[in-house]
Amino acid sequence: MGKKQPLRQGEKILFGIFGAFMAAAILAYIGMEWARSRMDRPMFPVLTHFELSEEGKQGSVVFRERRCTSCHRAMRNGTNMGLSLDGIGSRRTRDWLLAFLKDPEATYGAPTLDHGPAPKEAAYVAKLPEHELAQLATFLSELRADQGSAAAPLPPPGPSPFIDSMVRIFAPEEWKEKYEDVRQRAAPPAAGQEEGR
Repeated sequence: MGKKQPLRQGEKILFGIFGAFMAAAILAYIGMEWARSRMDRPMFPVLTHFELSEEGKQGSVVFRERRCTSCHRAMRNGTNMGLSLDGIGSRRTRDWLLAFLKDPEATYGAPTLDHGPAPKEAAYVAKLPEHELAQLATFLSELRADQGSAAAPLPPPGPSPFIDSMVRIFAPEEWKEKYEDVRQRAAPPAAGQEEGR
């Protein structure tokens, strides 16, 4: 067995820099969690919301009792193993969601990871009673997102220095005439809400 070689100067410097970054990251995480635990409001704005109808409330119960939370997150509960469903009602209609629950791959138009025919883990969902599927679809359609949230179909309204600089850098000049700026579109009102309310 050969003699163990000491670290060279450059290796010591690299390990020292790596160690300093790790220590700074750990200290920053501890500081952030300490500050977050003492805040009386959320650290980041909550841009998803829900106002459940009676059928939506029943769908919420079905969602929990049928183990949907073992893969999905909704109403800030569940796991992040699968898609977070907060805000999905701003991207998909109730009819689309119901069709997906009944026949996922045909509705989606491509193979899905867990929903679809057996032996996929969530194959049981399509076999749920019709009234439970309807309640689930209503529940999911009532999970809404504000424009600009990660779950919304439209980016934040108005100017954004970051988005504007990315468009200036990467978008060809002819795109400005060909495409509209979707940030200027009015966000559709949430289900059951009137304009200007």
